[in-house]
Amino acid sequence: MKRTTLLLLALLAATPAFAQATMDEALALYSDGQYEEARALAERLATDDGRAMALLGTMFQKGQGVEVDWTRARFWFEKAVENGNADAEFQYAMLLLDSRAGEPIIGEAARLLEKQGRAGNARARFNLGLIKAGRFGGEPDLAGAAPDFKAAADAGLAQAEYNYGLLLLDGTGVEKDVGAAAQWLAKAAVQGMPEAALEYGVLVLKGEGVERDADIGVKWLRYAAEHGHPVAQNRLARLFASGIAVTADPLEAAVLNLLAAKGGRPDATLDEFMRGLTAEQRKAAQARADGFAPREAPQLE
Repeated sequence: MKRTTLLLLALLAATPAFAQATMDEALALYSDGQYEEARALAERLATDDGRAMALLGTMFQKGQGVEVDWTRARFWFEKAVENGNADAEFQYAMLLLDSRAGEPIIGEAARLLEKQGRAGNARARFNLGLIKAGRFGGEPDLAGAAPDFKAAADAGLAQAEYNYGLLLLDGTGVEKDVGAAAQWLAKAAVQGMPEAALEYGVLVLKGEGVERDADIGVKWLRYAAEHGHPVAQNRLARLFASGIAVTADPLEAAVLNLLAAKGGRPDATLDEFMRGLTAEQRKAAQARADGFAPREAPQLE
C-alpha cells in the first residue's frame, strides 16, 4: 500500500511538468508554422489551459491552419481570460472593439484595457485613450484621453506620440503647446509614421514650435508623399507650382497633384495650373502618376 501511495504521488507531481512540456511543444510547432499540429495539441489542452485557449484564439483570428473566424477567436480569448490568462486580456479587449467579431462591448473592453494599462501595456493605454476620444462611439472626452496617450507616448508608441502631439498642437484636452507638439510629432516621424512626418514637416516649414528650415520641412513632406499621403502630395504640389521653399518644377507639381487627387485630395487651383502646361507635360505627368507605387511604411507597434 505504501509503495502504491508513493507511486501515485509521484505521478501527480509529474503531471504539471508533462502539461507544461506539451504546451511548450504546441507553441514550438506554432512558431515553426506547423499550424495544424499546433492546433491539434492546443485543442487537447484547451479544456483547462488558458495558454492553449489563447493560442486557438490567435489562430482563428489570423487564419493560421484554419479559416479566419472572428466569432470563434473571440470565444477562445474570452475562455482564456475566464481561465485567468492575463496575457489574453489585451487581445480579447481588442476583439470586443472589433465589429467583425460581434457586437462591440466597449465598457468591458475599456475595463480590460485599463487593467492592462496599469500593468504597463502601452498599447492598452493607447487604445483606452482612443475609446475616451470617441473612436468607438460615445461622446469624446479628450481631456480624459490625454493622460492615456501621454503614457503610451512616454513608452515610445508612435501612434500615441502622434495623437498626443495633435492634442498639444490644437490645444484640445490639454493646454496648447506647439513646441511640445513638434517634439512629439518629430518622435513619431522618426519612427516612420507618414502622418506625423506631414504634420512635423509643416511645422518646420512654417517655423512654428521649432526652428524654421525649408529643406528639412520639404524632406518630411516628401517622405509622407512618397508613402502615399494625399495631403502631403497636395502641399508639395503647391510648393513646386509656386516655387516656394523649393525650385519651381511644373512637371513635379502636376504629378503630385494627380496623385493627391487620386487619393481624395483634389485641388481646383492646381487643376487650373495644369491647364497652362503643354500637352507633352501633361502626358508625362500622367505617365509618372500612373506608374507611382507608394513606399511601404514600417510596421509600428
